[in-house]
Amino acid sequence: MTPMLFAGSIVRHFRRPLLVLVLLIGWLPGCAISDESLQKSKGYYQEGVASLDHDQQKAFVSFQKAVQLNPSNKEARYGLGHILALQGKLSQAEEELRAATKLDENYSEAYTYLGQILEKQGRWPEAVAAFRQALTNPLYATPDLARFHLGRSLAHESDYQGAMEALEDALVVNPPNVPPALLHLELGRVYYKLGFERRSKETLTKVTTLDKGGEYAAAANELLTRLKP
Repeated sequence: MTPMLFAGSIVRHFRRPLLVLVLLIGWLPGCAISDESLQKSKGYYQEGVASLDHDQQKAFVSFQKAVQLNPSNKEARYGLGHILALQGKLSQAEEELRAATKLDENYSEAYTYLGQILEKQGRWPEAVAAFRQALTNPLYATPDLARFHLGRSLAHESDYQGAMEALEDALVVNPPNVPPALLHLELGRVYYKLGFERRSKETLTKVTTLDKGGEYAAAANELLTRLKP
């Protein structure tokens, strides 16, 4: 099984300007939020980001305070979802990310993260829908992440043609956000399933070059032994 990529993408997500996330609990639509609360919420969010790498619990509390002060701070809600996912609390992480996507249909990062949470729970058709929604935003900065996971999900559902198209589309994104060896490994597997032996052999051989001595190379070599000489 290939690793989930949201842990790697979260750093990039927090390093650049983010879209906004909303907490609905304890909030009535139409209630005004003071400028002071907005500023404090922003401060707690930034505090959470600063704590994320070395004190996960402190980051979690900071994100909670941020959404309590400003229910429209979806950046903090995304952060809560990330921490919950890392803790294995997938249902709670799903709730946080679904709240984000309900409030911003262009929040591609949240849709991709949600798709990975659904993937992890074996809810493949729902994951496919989440990844497809992420890709509807033409301004999405890291579309290869969604395309990679879309390809994996479609392959799991035996839609190998769709999986091939998604993974091939992911390959053209530059600079890549998915490890090239991992992406080629998944594509090589799909080519194998489709009976494209030459393409599969070429792609898997490239994995062994990109990941010499690594786990992706080992998986590629195992599959190469099944292909005809």
